Amino acid sequence: MTHHVLPPLGVALTTGFVLPVLLVRARWPAQAPRLAVAMWGALGLLFTFSVSMVAVQWLLSPRTSHWFADWLGTCLPWSEQDTVGGELVLSTADWVALGLGVSLMSVPLLSFARELFLARRKRGRHADRLRLVGSWNSDWGITVVDHAVPAVYCLPGRAPQVVATTGALHSLTDWQLRSVLEHERAHVAGRHHVPVAAAEGFAAVFRWLPLARRLRANVPLLLEMAADDRALRSCSRACLATALFTLAVTELPRVAFAAGGASAALRVRRILTPHRRVWPALRGLTSAAGALYLLTFAVGVCCSAP
Repeated sequence: MTHHVLPPLGVALTTGFVLPVLLVRARWPAQAPRLAVAMWGALGLLFTFSVSMVAVQWLLSPRTSHWFADWLGTCLPWSEQDTVGGELVLSTADWVALGLGVSLMSVPLLSFARELFLARRKRGRHADRLRLVGSWNSDWGITVVDHAVPAVYCLPGRAPQVVATTGALHSLTDWQLRSVLEHERAHVAGRHHVPVAAAEGFAAVFRWLPLARRLRANVPLLLEMAADDRALRSCSRACLATALFTLAVTELPRVAFAAGGASAALRVRRILTPHRRVWPALRGLTSAAGALYLLTFAVGVCCSAP
């Protein structure tokens, strides 16, 4: 039925076009970057599911569509309906509709797996080169490359390693070097390459979508902020900010996480600007939870209608 298509279509439009703009304009993601990464991931999952549901509801026969609407009604917490009336008998067209829905949900997952594979292969090639030109520094537990440009980065994955150039060892004090090493090890421990691959895979499928473009741009930056917060547990703000400023000119392959890079100036300003971490994040989470509840309520009401 047509009105059964409207709720998932509304959710897809809201998550794909409206909420990304609001999330980018909000201030709390910079204060709670890990929570913001989870929110971006939730938007991507909700959009993918909604798009698949639009296709399914559009192609399902009216009888089957009503059966699934009744089943959804039994799942809603405010529903008093306990059982689904009638027996479900799927026609060939219904099977095609369900298969299309599963296929639409599988495409981003396959793209995510492809990005993981490609990134792992590129990291493997880079690691092979490091074995030829790098040397192990047991004092810091890192691989050192003889190069004048100061750079510190990590290669995550199954065989992670942190790499620093001789230029970085000469330019940074011991405390500054320790702070950026903590930053890089936070990337490794948090497996930050996984959400980055998910963002890249989602953007590869939905290139035209504002959610995909903003997801791809914001997730890596938020993960850098999360690694900064982890490093600040063992060093001062001034120490980390100075180290990032020293490494700001570094340009490295996309498969690596660099302590400096293009976002260093923005992150230095964030580090040196005192902010409250808890309450803005809680307000943002409460607002997002309220929006998702309203969307769920709308879906439940519309899909439960005869």
